[in-house]
Amino acid sequence: MVNITRAADLTIIGATGGGWVADVGATAPTSPLTQPVSPWEPLGAISDDGLVYGFDEDSQEFTPWGLTSPFRTQITKSVRTFGLTLWETARTTVQSIMYRIPAADLAADEGSGLTSFAETASPAPDRRAWWFVALDGDTARGFYVPQGEVSDRSDVTFKQDEMSGYEITITAYPDDAGNTVYHTDKLPATPAYTGS
Repeated sequence: MVNITRAADLTIIGATGGGWVADVGATAPTSPLTQPVSPWEPLGAISDDGLVYGFDEDSQEFTPWGLTSPFRTQITKSVRTFGLTLWETARTTVQSIMYRIPAADLAADEGSGLTSFAETASPAPDRRAWWFVALDGDTARGFYVPQGEVSDRSDVTFKQDEMSGYEITITAYPDDAGNTVYHTDKLPATPAYTGS
């Protein structure tokens, strides 16, 4: 009988986690087990949908004359995205991300306490550095995006029985080294396979 090898400690549920943002060029955090410090700013509470690490790829197949299956495939597009819903919509950093404006422009008026800003019909590029962490017990996965930008924003609902949130998708762009996402993980060791 075949013995199926399985190890529950090599799985991850993503029980909790967090996100941070900084200006492009900020030094990458070195560990998903260490709290990021300034200039990194927290994104606050994230909805219970968690973090979605997306892959959007296209390829071109090449099938020679006389065959019905390709003998080569070329990747023509490979995009990485991160999707999440930010619940702390009053957090200055979160507003800055959602409306693509500098956080300094969201300072409240000292006299009235009101914050005022305008949304532009022609937004400028708003690339930032991002750091995401997914945690499950002793397992930790860290994702550093040196250059990412909000590429999609969903509608915002204000309703009595629903938490308002900013559902965003961040597209990762290549840095000077041609990389889009850097991974730093703390994972259990994979046991050696013995064939039994």
